[in-house]
Amino acid sequence: MFKTKRSRSDPTPAVRTYPSSEVSDIAGVSLRQLQWWDEQRVVSPHHEGHKRIYLPEQVLEITVIAELRRKGFSLQKIRRVLRFLQREVGRRLGEVLSGDSEYHLVTDGKSIYLEDRHERIIDILKNARQPMFLVCLSDQVRRLGGAPKKPAASTASTAATPARRTRAV
Repeated sequence: MFKTKRSRSDPTPAVRTYPSSEVSDIAGVSLRQLQWWDEQRVVSPHHEGHKRIYLPEQVLEITVIAELRRKGFSLQKIRRVLRFLQREVGRRLGEVLSGDSEYHLVTDGKSIYLEDRHERIIDILKNARQPMFLVCLSDQVRRLGGAPKKPAASTASTAATPARRTRAV
């Protein structure tokens, strides 16, 4: 008489999300700063009522934005870096978030590189015409509680010799 409904398991695994307070702690920015970036559409999280809910890739973007802001980058230059990251990391997001590779963002605000090989990073730094800044994306992922791997420092480096571009935007 009565047919029972089969419970279907959700085929998509639950993605970890982060509330504003946790993102603020991870990135080292104020809640007001997160709100402003949302209002300016720099990073727009999902809203549940008055709460902002961030996906891991958005938290990664926020940590990179925070690092670059601390290094003196303008919002205009950061937007350029974000467009590059969204395009490049979008393709490699699984690798970056799983911690399979060490990815480094190297930029001076105009030229932007995403590298996973240390030799290329050294070549970029040696051949730069102006100060280049290095942000280790893999370190930022580890801050999210991603895959534990060998630590690599997130540092700023400079070089003052002619530039040779391998991947620039």
